[in-house]
Amino acid sequence: MNAAAPATRIGMYRWRVCAMLLAATTINYVDRQVLGVLAPFLQDEIGWNEIQYGWIVAAFQAAYAIGLLGAGAIIDRFGTRIGYAIAISVWSVAAMTHALAGSAFGFAAARFALGLGEAGNFPAAVKTVAEWFPRRERALAVGVFNAGSNIGAILAPLLVPVIAAKWGWQPAFLFTGVLSATWLAVWWLWYRAPDEQPKLAPAELAHIRSDPPETTVKLPWLRLLRHRQAWAFVAAKFITDPVWWLFLFWLGKYLASEFDLSLAKIGLPMIVVYLMADAGSIAGGWIAGRFIKLGWNVNRARKGAMLVCALCVVPVAFVARIDSLWPAVALIGLAMAGHQGWSANVFTLPSDMFPRHAVASVVGIGGFAGAVGGILMSNFAGAQLQYTGSYARIFLIAGSAYLFALLLVHLLAPRLQPARLEDPPASA
Repeated sequence: MNAAAPATRIGMYRWRVCAMLLAATTINYVDRQVLGVLAPFLQDEIGWNEIQYGWIVAAFQAAYAIGLLGAGAIIDRFGTRIGYAIAISVWSVAAMTHALAGSAFGFAAARFALGLGEAGNFPAAVKTVAEWFPRRERALAVGVFNAGSNIGAILAPLLVPVIAAKWGWQPAFLFTGVLSATWLAVWWLWYRAPDEQPKLAPAELAHIRSDPPETTVKLPWLRLLRHRQAWAFVAAKFITDPVWWLFLFWLGKYLASEFDLSLAKIGLPMIVVYLMADAGSIAGGWIAGRFIKLGWNVNRARKGAMLVCALCVVPVAFVARIDSLWPAVALIGLAMAGHQGWSANVFTLPSDMFPRHAVASVVGIGGFAGAVGGILMSNFAGAQLQYTGSYARIFLIAGSAYLFALLLVHLLAPRLQPARLEDPPASA
């Protein structure tokens, strides 16, 4: 009883902060997923082909990549309170401009603006976790807020078809503006850094600061790439983010074309897929924390959890051979659960290996790499579908990506040792 008593006095305020990150990520994914739900039906109305749709998706990813290069550095310099507020303001306005688009070019322009704003979400959220949670709790906290990507992807197919059927597709792009404005107002009025938050109990602040002291040496973010630890994160994002982008923007088109689903029927299988992904996001962070509690070091626990998640993605390579809807949905859902569990651990790598002041920059660089990989995947998928009509090669690449990425992470950061930013990096 006495051993458990201190834990009850620590406080839970940091989890309120995590709840705000969860809400922001949910809104972020509702905004970006509206197009994914409506794509097979807008394609008929607007008249774009598979290659043009690939470019519309690539426009978002290109802007996302550009935005991530600047977002991480800006957030590290000005802090999460201001950085998050700017990001959600930009992406909210951009999301609503989709309602004005009437051509493939118009949608590409709107997607580009949306990508610039949404690029700030994950660097800001991961940095906030690094500021509010000790290292042993970060994977779970990242898993919780990252679950918002799945909640948003669930809400979109749940709400968008209803809105589009009753009022048209334009209001479907407008309704998220109210959600974004509400979140922005709450964030601006309520959020403060731990040291500046008067409602935070001293015991919880001590718990948050319980890790060993970190270096405060400031470096230009490009110099971070001189460290192999940064390249481990970059490799993981470049190889596996494209798989998530693929499912996010092509799942609705795949279900509609392969199983002849209407707008009214497409929502349920997409909701099931993202519910599974939601569970995977939280489970991936929990598994790593559980391994640490069993006595595993951070390196072994993180990579062990990543291996479990990578193995969950492998069966998606066989989806193209399946003719029935629900077995295909089950394998895609398992793969997306694996990706989200993987992401919960991958997003924790920068805070494992870099001090808090550099985390958002490292996340931004890795996100840039992931978006570049996503652009390549989008153009590849568009060309494959335009000229062959088959998803077989696309799913094969998706199923093999994670084990390859884990191998590279291990080769580049075999012990997940912290980068010594105050010293010149060791030559590879």
